[in-house]
Amino acid sequence: MTYVTKMAAEAAETPQVLKRQLESNTHIYRKLSEEIEKHDPEFVYIIGRGTSDHAGVFGKYLIETEMGLPVASAAPSVNSVFGKSLRLNRALVFIISQSGRSPDILAQAKMAKEKGALCVALVNDESSPVKDIVDVFVPLCAGPEIAVAATKSYLATLYALLSIVAACTKRRDIHEALLALPAELASVITMPSVLTAEHLAPLERCVVLGRAFGYAISREIALKMKEVCGIQAEAFSSAEFLHGPISLLNRNIAIIDAHIPDASSRVHKAQIEEVARRGAQIFPLFEVPSDIHPLTSALVVMQRFYLDIEKAAREMGMDPDSPVGLKKVTETL
Repeated sequence: MTYVTKMAAEAAETPQVLKRQLESNTHIYRKLSEEIEKHDPEFVYIIGRGTSDHAGVFGKYLIETEMGLPVASAAPSVNSVFGKSLRLNRALVFIISQSGRSPDILAQAKMAKEKGALCVALVNDESSPVKDIVDVFVPLCAGPEIAVAATKSYLATLYALLSIVAACTKRRDIHEALLALPAELASVITMPSVLTAEHLAPLERCVVLGRAFGYAISREIALKMKEVCGIQAEAFSSAEFLHGPISLLNRNIAIIDAHIPDASSRVHKAQIEEVARRGAQIFPLFEVPSDIHPLTSALVVMQRFYLDIEKAAREMGMDPDSPVGLKKVTETL
């Protein structure tokens, strides 16, 4: 199929990216699981910004629910701006990045390595200087990504995190779900849009609600709404939204429902029903089929979402590949 934009073409490459990653990285995941077992970490520390940081939120829920390790998100400025070091000798550190070149991310990686952490980089650019810092380098195998809005590299990061957890826990069901996922995503790509320009064009702002793994992807959804469609979007846990932010409904805020059919599904649905009862306009995302594993469901939702907002942006007269004022690689101190 021929796509009008780089963003759509790159998002649609994801099934092939995941197959490539699975073929290339199996031995890396096996080695890494052995290194993690030897290091016996007490906690996980995730370094990343933007979309990579959002992938880390997914990693937090995944690692805490499946491996029982507490997970913290780095504040890169603590080291790169304030010059402070952290006690990370008992940590498993993940550095997540598309390019692996931002000075603050590199500074954090060097600090973590010097402090004795087991450092793992999940990076798409295999020429990244972070490769020479970390203990284990995990290539995302996404290939060049030209569009400013990351799509396939984000999904490749989630897939790598799932693969690492599957290797560490020796969970056969997760491994089988990962084998099935490329075909499932390929099927989703052929399906009709769920979120359309008709829904989005009237919006100036919206709220994205999810719970657990749904909240993890809601951060990325909100970012893409801003980047690609120019809509002010804010992500909340559906539970947290009821603790004050629900007053935003007084200003006719639309709700994007990032529902994931996992253990949080029942309580999330109840909270969506509550905001609907209060008059909110609800836009659901792709409904995941019941035969797809809960841990891979978020990737299925995101695959359809990326293609939907690319099409919606074009129909709204925007350029999804090059949003005004943005560039592909952002380097911060």
